Amino acid sequence: MTDFSKHSLTQAASGVGHRLLSTLMLGLALLTAGQQPALAQGFRLDSTPTLGGGLGSPGSLSTQLSLPGAPSTADYIVAVVNQEPITHQDIEKRVSRIIATAAPGARLPNRDELRRQVLDALIDEKVQLGQAKTLGMDISDSELDAAVENIATQNQLSLSELRARMKQDGLDFDRYRSSLKEQMLLERVRAREVTSRIQISDEDIDAFYAGTNAAGVAYNLAHILIPVPEKASSAQIEALRVQAEDLRARAARGESFSELVKAYSGDPTTKAQGGVIGMRPATRLPDVFVDAVKDVKVGGIAPVVRSSAGFHVVKLVERENTAKATYTQQRARHILLRTSATLTSDQAKARMNEIRRQIVDGQASFAQMARQYSEDGSAMRGGDLGWASPGQFVPEFEQALSALQPGQVSQPVVSRFGVHLIQLIERREVALSDQQKREAARSVLREQRFDAAYDEWARELRAAAWVEMRDAP
Repeated sequence: MTDFSKHSLTQAASGVGHRLLSTLMLGLALLTAGQQPALAQGFRLDSTPTLGGGLGSPGSLSTQLSLPGAPSTADYIVAVVNQEPITHQDIEKRVSRIIATAAPGARLPNRDELRRQVLDALIDEKVQLGQAKTLGMDISDSELDAAVENIATQNQLSLSELRARMKQDGLDFDRYRSSLKEQMLLERVRAREVTSRIQISDEDIDAFYAGTNAAGVAYNLAHILIPVPEKASSAQIEALRVQAEDLRARAARGESFSELVKAYSGDPTTKAQGGVIGMRPATRLPDVFVDAVKDVKVGGIAPVVRSSAGFHVVKLVERENTAKATYTQQRARHILLRTSATLTSDQAKARMNEIRRQIVDGQASFAQMARQYSEDGSAMRGGDLGWASPGQFVPEFEQALSALQPGQVSQPVVSRFGVHLIQLIERREVALSDQQKREAARSVLREQRFDAAYDEWARELRAAAWVEMRDAP
């Protein structure tokens, strides 16, 4: 196994509102990744999907992001949590960011109620960050650097361009890094503390299978949303439909679906994932999506569909029949350039873009370039990584790989190991063994019970914390 495969992914869940992704395929992904259960993406007070006009941001940001010296209203302390203050400005900035980044048509509480809920979420964050520090948990500089690099890459920016973009939007880069570190630390402590509380017995697994709909079908879809305003005229609607049809045609011709998502999709909850919704039973997907993909081959693009939100270009990433209990394996090759003091990430990406150009132009094969340039152990095999199951690679790599069609070459992908160039060779369906089925079911059940365990843990921490509420002056 190549040395960048993921053996321990601490992607954690935080808060309430979770819905079970009740398929064995989800369980397999969690199992093969060694991953902790993760909440389905939705509106959450402790999450901020976008920042600064579309820049990807951590799920929970420190509220102190504005540049020093920027104009602000009078501030005062609203609450003190274990000697850590929460200010009026903290709350207002978080509220404003939630409103600014909410998906079109999202139903938010009125501002007073939103302030109350945000304060409650901030108190929980302070308490949980304190617990992480008590346990001696931390995020290394290399992990943080890789996370910032990924945010820049997802937005097709270099680090210097990211800094400039944030400054233009009135945000302080160093404070943004600190905020990202807080979120990563929150995810880590939640994964460690909550998952250890969840115990799954063999009887639980037997009961799970007894209640499973063996005839069910699950889909992993990706989509591009072209929003239609509520009061759009017929001419506007027609123009948006034509735009959606054009995007569908481009995707069907082989253009990178994830790149089209980044450039055009109006759905902020899936934009950073290349539009991927994730594996879900057909009963938990819109009927128009299910009807559109029922005759589409895996990897294919469905006809444009219309929902109350707008027009959708839908790609079928995976289709699973839970009665057959199969999963998709992917065979890929890659080139890895490791970053160092003498090779920055921007330099590595520039070099990788030149390598990619030569491959795409037919001047050299991917395998030839991998043997010549790759700094991974797979180089001698032309970068061939063999067959991989879901969750086997780090998330950035897996996401880019899932967006490819056989033969396609990705854009440079940044991970904690360096900068990758990826080519998908082929995909195949593989049946789960009985033991895999049981372990996959265990992971699904663990995810199902995560919310209750999290709520109990969060209440216990909150009850043991010192929280002083203060009145406004």
